[in-house]
Amino acid sequence: QVQLVESGGGSVQAGGSLRLSCTASIYIITAYSMGWFRQAPGKEREGVASIDTDNNTYYADSVKGRFSISKDSAQNTLYLQMNSLKPDDTAMYYCAADRRPWVLVEEPDLVPAGYWDRGTQVTVTE
Repeated sequence: QVQLVESGGGSVQAGGSLRLSCTASIYIITAYSMGWFRQAPGKEREGVASIDTDNNTYYADSVKGRFSISKDSAQNTLYLQMNSLKPDDTAMYYCAADRRPWVLVEEPDLVPAGYWDRGTQVTVTE
């Protein structure tokens, strides 16, 4: 189990931007791939983006070109910059850690319990 503290989120109009932050221990930030998945009511969990230990980034097709993931190891913080937001981006967003970067984007259901935070709500209105 890891401790992840997420901040950011909120409500924004379509076309707007939000930034999510996630703070973890220096060990987690440097030893694990990290990223976000999201889940909207009545829908399955969906991977969003991940960054591996070599700072390679991976994105779901639905957010490519609009979202950007990065990390600041000196601050033990992961960021998700979300631009050109759409109503379909409305969901609960969860910061997560896993040793497999592809899991965070392609198979978020495989992230073990205790390796994601409580989530933050992102709501995009028309």
